[in-house]
Amino acid sequence: MSLSLPADPPAARSLTALLPQLILALEGRSGWFAPASSAIVLVVDGLGAHNLAARSGHARFLAGAGGRRDTARTVFPSTTATALTSLLTGRAAGEHGIVGYRALEPGRDLVLNQLRGWDTDALPVTWQRAQPLLESEAAAGRPCFVVSKHEYAGTGFTEATMRGAQFHGARELDERMRLAAGLAQQHPGALIYLYAPELDAVGHKHGWESDRWTAALESVDAAVRLLAETADPGTGIVVTADHGMIDVPRHRQILLSDGDRLVAGVRHIGGEPRMLHLYAEPGAADDLLAAWRAAESARSWVLGRGEAVEAGLFGDVDPAVLPRIGDVLVAARAGVAYYDDRLDDKAPQKMVGQHGSLTGEERIVPLLRLGAFAA
Repeated sequence: MSLSLPADPPAARSLTALLPQLILALEGRSGWFAPASSAIVLVVDGLGAHNLAARSGHARFLAGAGGRRDTARTVFPSTTATALTSLLTGRAAGEHGIVGYRALEPGRDLVLNQLRGWDTDALPVTWQRAQPLLESEAAAGRPCFVVSKHEYAGTGFTEATMRGAQFHGARELDERMRLAAGLAQQHPGALIYLYAPELDAVGHKHGWESDRWTAALESVDAAVRLLAETADPGTGIVVTADHGMIDVPRHRQILLSDGDRLVAGVRHIGGEPRMLHLYAEPGAADDLLAAWRAAESARSWVLGRGEAVEAGLFGDVDPAVLPRIGDVLVAARAGVAYYDDRLDDKAPQKMVGQHGSLTGEERIVPLLRLGAFAA
């Protein structure tokens, strides 16, 4: 059957290719960016290109830094764990193995949170299968830094994706901007990953269409202006994001409960509300796929694992990664979100801002050039 998946524009730039291009820019060989003495990539978590365009009057500095073509496409699923891993390794999800927000660890038959569910053993080094670019660049002698919030230092996800870099933590966004600018100036040839999670947190709690999100965007805009004004002129700066966001009010939630035919034959539910990984009981995958297609095809893309792999949604998929992908994938096309209402914890159902699926609102992110890259 035809899946009618949204097609990426032929000239669309990929978030996965961004860090390799920054490294080339430091060597004067990038096809995307002008040469630079140091490079900073600022990830504003949750800032989609559509979100920025809709609130451009509240982010005049960011809006003035680029036009409609200054965008990139993030990965699938359009979720932080997968997108940041692809950004920081230069590899697709099918290679690095972080295939969603929550995904199956087949060896233990457990669904793990890919951002916060890491074990204390060597799992961060082995579960994420690709070498971080910061690690390989640091080993080659390049100064590499991560500037983020203090609480992310030493976490499993940081170890899995950013090891090799020196970590600098700061609570306030403006302080992180000054830190990154100073490191770039003090260490010629430096590659710096700068992270701003504040906007995403507000969006999840209140929605991106809320006044609080707009106020947070204004703060981000002012901080980026500060970064551009503080950085040495030879420093190249790119502002991007891991995903965009769609608001899903409570009345648009679809709750899965006991007796529902959509959970018949389901062993585990992974992913997130707008992009489910459904892991079937043995022998139940075909019936599960048929049930979801019959019920939800009008408002979601429903794919079997093989179809998703053949369509290239995860890039080239290593055989070891294949069982981490759901037997059935449900990617919301309309403004809906799916929740397992059988769980005792109902707190996730309070989230307004959502992401994870294939829509342009979720997958198209800014790719704004400042400093030496604006030349």
